[in-house]
Amino acid sequence: MIQRRIPKIADLAPLMRFKTPELNAKKRRLDAALTIADLRTIARKRTPKAAFDYTEGAAEAEISLGRARQAFEDIEFHPSILRDVSSVSTGWDVLGAPVSQPFGIAPTGFTRMMQTEGEIAGAHAAARAGIPFALSTMGTTSIEDVKAANPNGRNWFQLYMWKDRDRSMALVDRAAKAGYDTLLVTVDVPVAGARLRDKRNGFSIPPALTLGTVVNALPRPEWWINFLTTEPLSFASLDRWSGTVADLLDSMFDPTVDFEDLAWIKAQWPGKVVVKGVQNIDDAKRLVDLGVDGIILSNHGGRQLDRAPIPFHLLPRVAREVGAHTEVHLDTGIMSGADIVASIALGARFTMIGRAYLYGLMAGGEAGVDRTIAILSEQVARTMRLLGVNALEELNPGHVTQLSRLQPVAAPLVDAAEAVPARRAPVRTSAAPKQTVSASAVVTSAPVKRAPKKAAPTE
Repeated sequence: MIQRRIPKIADLAPLMRFKTPELNAKKRRLDAALTIADLRTIARKRTPKAAFDYTEGAAEAEISLGRARQAFEDIEFHPSILRDVSSVSTGWDVLGAPVSQPFGIAPTGFTRMMQTEGEIAGAHAAARAGIPFALSTMGTTSIEDVKAANPNGRNWFQLYMWKDRDRSMALVDRAAKAGYDTLLVTVDVPVAGARLRDKRNGFSIPPALTLGTVVNALPRPEWWINFLTTEPLSFASLDRWSGTVADLLDSMFDPTVDFEDLAWIKAQWPGKVVVKGVQNIDDAKRLVDLGVDGIILSNHGGRQLDRAPIPFHLLPRVAREVGAHTEVHLDTGIMSGADIVASIALGARFTMIGRAYLYGLMAGGEAGVDRTIAILSEQVARTMRLLGVNALEELNPGHVTQLSRLQPVAAPLVDAAEAVPARRAPVRTSAAPKQTVSASAVVTSAPVKRAPKKAAPTE
C-alpha cells in the first residue's frame, strides 16, 4: 500500500525553478533551433517566397538534391566502445592552413536578397569560428568589403569564367590583391540550369513588386523594411542587373571553357586553386595531372544538371584514386554534423555548407549564421565522441557504410549496352556528283569553332 503525505515546501522548491524568460525575440527563436531543419522552418516564415525558393530550390524536378540528401540519410555508423573521448579535436590543416572545423561557408549568389546582412554576416561568423568563408562571383558584397569583414581569416574567392574574360580575370586580380588565399573555379556551369521555382516566381533582380509578392510580403514586414532602407542590391563583380536571374546567368557563362583555360587561370593565381563541380573519376585524375591543389565533388547543390551523380556516393572511389595527390572536398546535401563526419570518414578533407548557412542567415542574420555553425560544430563533436574517436585523423571508411536505395543497372545489361557499336554521324550528300566519302572523314573535316584563347599577359 502506497503511503501518501502532504509535500513540504522544502521538497517542492528544487522542482519549481523557473527559467528566466528571454526578452530578445531573435535570441529566443534561435536558441530554440536545435537542428538546421529548425532554422529552415524559421527562415521560411521570415522570408518572402521568391527569395526563400531561390535558396531552397534546385534544377528541374529537383531529383539531384533529393538524392544527395537521401544518400546522407542512408548511412550506417560503426562506433567503437570504451574509448576515452573526454577531449575531441575537430580541426586540422586544409590547403596548407589550419581550420577549427571540417566545414566552411560555401559561395552563394544573391546573398543580400536572402537577408540584408548578406556576406558580411557570413564573413564575421566564419572569422569567429575559425573556418573559411567563400565569396561568390555572384555575391552581393564587394571583394574588398568581405576582406575588411574578415581581415585575418581564410577568405576564398569563387570564380565563374564569363564570356568577357578580361572582366573575369580582373576579379581574380582584385581577389589576389585583397589577400584571398584560395581560388575556387566552378566548372559545372556551361549554361544555367533550369531552376523552375525561380521562373514560376518571376524571380528577378531587383524583385518585381507584383500583387502576389506584395501579399506574400505582408506577414514579413521586417524583410521588406530591411530591403528598402539599406543599400540597393548590387553585385560584387558586375553592374546592377534589371531582369531575371536566368537571363543574367545565360548572358555571362562561357560554354567554351576547357582544361586549357583552367591551366591558364591557374597560372594567373598566386595561391591555392581548387576546382568545384567535379562529378567523375576521369576528370578528377585529369585535374590532378594539371596540378590543382584540391577538387570539390559537387553537383552544384542540385541546381545545374538534374539526375547528376551524387557527390557523397562518388567520394570513396575518388578519395582512393586521387586523395593521395590532391585534397578532396565535398558539398551538396549536407544538413548535419553527422553528414560532415561521414564525409571525412570516407576520404573528404573538407566540406562546404550552402543552404544550411543561408537558412541561418534568413532566420536571424549574423546571429543566425553563428547558430548554424554552433549546431553543426556540436553535432560534429558529439558524433565523433559516439564513434569513439578523438580526432579527425582517426576517422576512416570502417566507421561508415553507405546504404544505397539506388542500385546501378545489372551488370549483364551494362555489358550488352557497351557491346552496341558506337553511333556515327550520318554522311550528308548534296546534288553534286556522288563521291565515296567515309563517315569519319565527314565528322572530322570541319574545324570546330572556339572562342579565342587569351594568352598569358606579358611581364
